[in-house]
Amino acid sequence: MKICVSSYSFSSLMKSGEYTLLDCISLAKEIGCEGIEIAGINPPDGVTKEEYAAALRDEAKKQGMEMVNYTIGADFLNGSDGDFDAEVERLKKEVDIAAILGVSGMRHDATRGYDAANRHQRGFDDALPTLIEGCRRVTEYAATKGIRTMVENHGYFCQDSRRVEKLVNGVGHDNFGILIDIGNFLCADEAPEIAVARLAPYAYHVHAKDFHVKSGNALPPQNGFFKTRAGNYLRGAIIGHGEVPVLQCMSILKNAGYDGYVSIEFEGIENAKLGVQYGFNTLKYIKDFLNW
Repeated sequence: MKICVSSYSFSSLMKSGEYTLLDCISLAKEIGCEGIEIAGINPPDGVTKEEYAAALRDEAKKQGMEMVNYTIGADFLNGSDGDFDAEVERLKKEVDIAAILGVSGMRHDATRGYDAANRHQRGFDDALPTLIEGCRRVTEYAATKGIRTMVENHGYFCQDSRRVEKLVNGVGHDNFGILIDIGNFLCADEAPEIAVARLAPYAYHVHAKDFHVKSGNALPPQNGFFKTRAGNYLRGAIIGHGEVPVLQCMSILKNAGYDGYVSIEFEGIENAKLGVQYGFNTLKYIKDFLNW
């Protein structure tokens, strides 16, 4: 197990202008991480995405940091104005960016679900053939670049472990797997430890995330919480401070033979530097405890 961090964890620092995405690489190293995951690229004015990807790659090399994964959005049902072929081609261009970054893996979403006009009595199984085809076409292209692709349990509609397992088995390609986010299962009201145990054999990458949880059968908590699919409430937490069984999930992954990177993905209301540092400390303690 190696510990890295998703650049998404530093979103508040980048939004405030205190740090750029380029700066986050050295910040991740200061915290103690061995690598960084790039969650989307928005280059400065006058700089192309390709140029900025090359700059990020060069900065990581300079800092002695591994560029671990490239994480982007996608939606095979609604993306690119509902044009399926255009969405596939857009993702192939993102694979080209991943190749410039020098990463070995790229995570893309599958879909957020049917839009309001097509949602009536349309479920995941209706969408599955389209999602399988889109993921397969992207991963076939990515394989020619030496990049593995994966989906994450993310976005409510494609979040349950059984749904994600159906998708990865439907694609049935050696180059396609799963980014397991141990916290995101709670967004679909699924026990993380049960879900992680189901999906561990398919893991290509892992996000460590924690949440504070409040029951939907109580007064709605204020400030920072959002609703799960079943109406419970979540708020991002420092890893180890919330209700996600982080140690148990990490133990399951270790026992399943996973020995890759685990990315810190912090989305709490605390200061991002503090949140990531404390999360790193917890994961390092768990790593030592499990002798992983």
